[in-house]
Amino acid sequence: MNLFVANFCDDITDEDLERLFGRYGKVKNARIWIDFETGESKGFGLVELEDDWDAERAIEKLDGKRWHGMKLTVCKARTQR
Repeated sequence: MNLFVANFCDDITDEDLERLFGRYGKVKNARIWIDFETGESKGFGLVELEDDWDAERAIEKLDGKRWHGMKLTVCKARTQR
């Protein structure tokens, strides 16, 4: 399941996201969106967990929690149509 993750510090890396979500299950992919003009994080990204149950648990545990001083938003990612 793909999770949308937002509202984190600019200095957070893909690896930081992978470590955080790895506490809840096997991470297949973790990517932060980067502004191509500035090279800086846009403050959001996607994390893909292998197991849907683990993803639901990560949402439950991390949505609204503080991480590096910021209150995370974590939810199931919507698919583009």
